[in-house]
Amino acid sequence: MDTRTSPIRLRLARVREALARHGVSALLVPSSDPHLSEYLPGRWQGREWLSGFTGSMGTLVVTADEAALFADSRYWVQAEAELAGSGIALEKIPTGNATAHVDWLASHVRAGSTVAVDGAVLGLAAAQTLRAALDKAGVTLRTDLDLLADAWPDRPALPAAAVYEHRAPQAAVKRADKLAQLRAAMRERGATHHFVSTVDDIAWITNLRGADVDYNPVFLAHLLVAADAATLFVGAGKLTADVVAALAADGVAVDDYARAAAALAALPAGATLLVDPKRITLAFRDRVPEGVTVVEAINPSTLAKSRKTDAEAAFVRETMAIDGAAMCRFYARFEAALARGERLTELTVDEWLGAERAKQPGFVGLSFPTIAGFGANGAMPHYRATPASHAAIEGDSLLLIDSGGQYLGGTTDITRVWPVGTPSAAMRHDYTRVLKGTIALSRTRFPRGWPAPALDAVARAPLWAAGMDYGHGTGHGVGYFLNVHEGPQSISRAMPEPTTAMQPGMITSIEPGVYRPGRWGVRIENLVLNVPASLAAPEEFGEFLEFETLTLCPIDTRCIERALLDAAEVAWLDRYHATVRERLAPRVDGDALAWLDARTRPL
Repeated sequence: MDTRTSPIRLRLARVREALARHGVSALLVPSSDPHLSEYLPGRWQGREWLSGFTGSMGTLVVTADEAALFADSRYWVQAEAELAGSGIALEKIPTGNATAHVDWLASHVRAGSTVAVDGAVLGLAAAQTLRAALDKAGVTLRTDLDLLADAWPDRPALPAAAVYEHRAPQAAVKRADKLAQLRAAMRERGATHHFVSTVDDIAWITNLRGADVDYNPVFLAHLLVAADAATLFVGAGKLTADVVAALAADGVAVDDYARAAAALAALPAGATLLVDPKRITLAFRDRVPEGVTVVEAINPSTLAKSRKTDAEAAFVRETMAIDGAAMCRFYARFEAALARGERLTELTVDEWLGAERAKQPGFVGLSFPTIAGFGANGAMPHYRATPASHAAIEGDSLLLIDSGGQYLGGTTDITRVWPVGTPSAAMRHDYTRVLKGTIALSRTRFPRGWPAPALDAVARAPLWAAGMDYGHGTGHGVGYFLNVHEGPQSISRAMPEPTTAMQPGMITSIEPGVYRPGRWGVRIENLVLNVPASLAAPEEFGEFLEFETLTLCPIDTRCIERALLDAAEVAWLDRYHATVRERLAPRVDGDALAWLDARTRPL
């Protein structure tokens, strides 16, 4: 990188000029938008534009003479490569939820100085943490500046994709019933009004879907719900007349996207507003009049949508079979081409697998960018092959494929690892340890209401026994034709909170892994559904739950070090493969059926 004319250094220079004009010492750029989304429309990809780091999570800090990017272990190898020559230092943090950037600012910015961050994209809870730390350090926080506006002349406009209805039968709960459920939760909190900004919550409440955010069928909007009315704030022209009429029939009016803040400012004195501090930005909270009482609690819809109904679970099971059949066809084609000696690359995986999914009924799009990492690239958990940088699939190593689809009847997410050539003993050892972790958690029973983070160690224990670990969480919640990552449950090293309690109907991933930088990576991921445990437990100990494995795709047995598995683990794997074969065999034929039969033989 030419350090004099690189785009990143020139952009940093323009931002520093803006800092000087406004008398600000540092700029904080989170990976965020006004909806606090994980995946961002182009307009709010400021952290990526300014740093060149393309990972989905990370926080950037820029001062007059320093710049630092804070990222967790999933992105360290990627970040080091993308930041090289930019003048931006990588600050390695333990998890994506770490607040190391707050401590960095408090120690690097002199007392009496000012730190700026755009309050329109800063979460209320994050703002409270940041302000407390800076106040203690004698540093002023300004949240009324969008300094990127000064330095980003070709900033993308708001997305304009159309919004459409998610219809029955897949939309198994009516919009009116969801609104009634939401209002009942508001009454329990003593709230007369409720403001929602998170786009997946809004899509779930309204039974609407869109395409404003890559890989997530959501649309940019805000929603204000009162006891007897509701207003959806959405971009002009995004709703057809039929959709507007259908919303009106359920008591939902439509207003312009830009008027949401003004609606909050116009709330009547004496109103009680329910907001989720983790799911609303500081800028919106600041518009609430002083005469309005504010209740801070988790969005009721976040809890409600995490618990899939029996009808939704049935559609998800069907979707898993559809998705599994597509994967059988892909893997049969891929392995046959590999055996013929055809030149295959990581891009081939992305292209062929995406094409097979696109043929399936109810397919809408991918649920995230396909990760196809061969050899050393598999050691980067969030790696993505590009035309400019990808590997040929040749030689002896492991191929990690993490992929998923969005279907009208559910969202899928699966990771498998396949041997190419002859796997080494070390590869088989790592693979089997990860498989033991997947099986251990998949077999676990636990009391209803058990905090999801408290299950994390179950999957790690087989790896810990060998002195191994991984830097990412073990499992994330998954939406119903919604975001592939959703809360509130998270099987991870996060601190347990009451809202992370495991309840029936939740869908969560199980995905332990091992990553050897420069060599290979292993991750084995299934989606599971919380269901009542099939055991005769004494009543005095309460209700227990267990996991129903939803994902239907063989787990390759050629990489297994058989001596590391006990009889119960072998039995679990054989039962799983019997289920996969039974569910998928009627949906495939020819080479795909032969491949399925070969890959699901009992161990």
